[in-house]
Amino acid sequence: MKIPFSPPFIDDDVKAEVMSALESGWITTGPKVKALEQETVKYAGIEQALCVNSATSGLMLVLHWLGIGKGDEVIIPAYTYCATALAVMHVGATPIMVDVKDDFNIDPEKVRAAITNKTKAVIPVDFAGWPCDYDTLFTVVNDKEVTSIFNPKGDKQEKLARIAIVSDAAHSFGAVYKNKKTGSLADFTVFSYHAVKNLTTAEGGAICITLPLPFDNAEVYRTLRLWCLNGQTKDAFSKSQVGGWRYDVVYAGFKMNMPDVCAAIGLAQIRKYTTSILAERKRVFEYFSSEFSKNTWAEIAPFNDDVSCCSYHLYPLRIRGVREEQRDQIIEKISLAEVAVNVHFIPLPMLTVFRELHYNIQHYPVSYQNYSCEISLPIYPQLDNKLCEHIVKVVRDAVKETIGQ
Repeated sequence: MKIPFSPPFIDDDVKAEVMSALESGWITTGPKVKALEQETVKYAGIEQALCVNSATSGLMLVLHWLGIGKGDEVIIPAYTYCATALAVMHVGATPIMVDVKDDFNIDPEKVRAAITNKTKAVIPVDFAGWPCDYDTLFTVVNDKEVTSIFNPKGDKQEKLARIAIVSDAAHSFGAVYKNKKTGSLADFTVFSYHAVKNLTTAEGGAICITLPLPFDNAEVYRTLRLWCLNGQTKDAFSKSQVGGWRYDVVYAGFKMNMPDVCAAIGLAQIRKYTTSILAERKRVFEYFSSEFSKNTWAEIAPFNDDVSCCSYHLYPLRIRGVREEQRDQIIEKISLAEVAVNVHFIPLPMLTVFRELHYNIQHYPVSYQNYSCEISLPIYPQLDNKLCEHIVKVVRDAVKETIGQ
């Protein structure tokens, strides 16, 4: 029985929405992108959201808007996908990696210890869809000792008057923290709508803009929208209207816009996200948790408590007491049974590009420990309980063959 890791959720509604875009004769940025932005705003309970061509682009655009560049530092977790760090590097700043907690998310105390007068932002990552401790992170950046050494560069940083919090919520669309949905928890939140995410546009992402007063979030949206379209005052859709050909370029911007044909996929999905897609992912997650809680070797990831509820993006199963090599053997046995699994993530300091910059995994022991025993299981709506039962059996058999439990 062959089970893929993370196929996209494509039903008749998705196909119809995509066909609608194709038949309209307009497939790049236009009305469907605007509609998806409005649906994102409604879902997250915020004021403004801008759709872009990837979460990586979204992070870069936000950092650039904040005026972050050469000589600046941005604190990130060592346990994340490379895009978190690369976005920082691409604007010319230096990623300062800190360790995570046992729940996979950035450790606020490590953040506090890493802050210098060069720190301009912190990018917490909601691993597997489990929200970070945002209240504590804001307490850290608003601490008088921290604000006293904050060295603003440019009018936006001066107006904010503290280190910015930019949430990498690539995994957490639909998650909740203290009765608020992700998208509303930081100064900026960047969602990923990549093909393997809960909500997909094939490629894409969204920037949620929730800056405090005196910022005008609508004005920030207009600026970022202009910048993601090469600094051009009219998008292609507006230019295509009768008499709308004249435009200007007022900023040396970027090409980061989302096309309508991609937005159409997400538009169909977001309309049934809570009642169908998220609910079915929760069913799979809870099935696995119920079954693996019977095994003493299984460590279940956090997914629901009095404060937070995750988005069920990944099922990160940790195998107690195994070494990295044994974990790899377990994965090999699972793969031979044609169940596709993954590992999230190889910590950044273990990757060549960062290792060559002298980041050392020995400085991030919790990140390494989480990685060394973690296996990400398939989790998506198309998995019925029979398939889930098969996955559980395959994993149990592989663990038993490897460590005898």
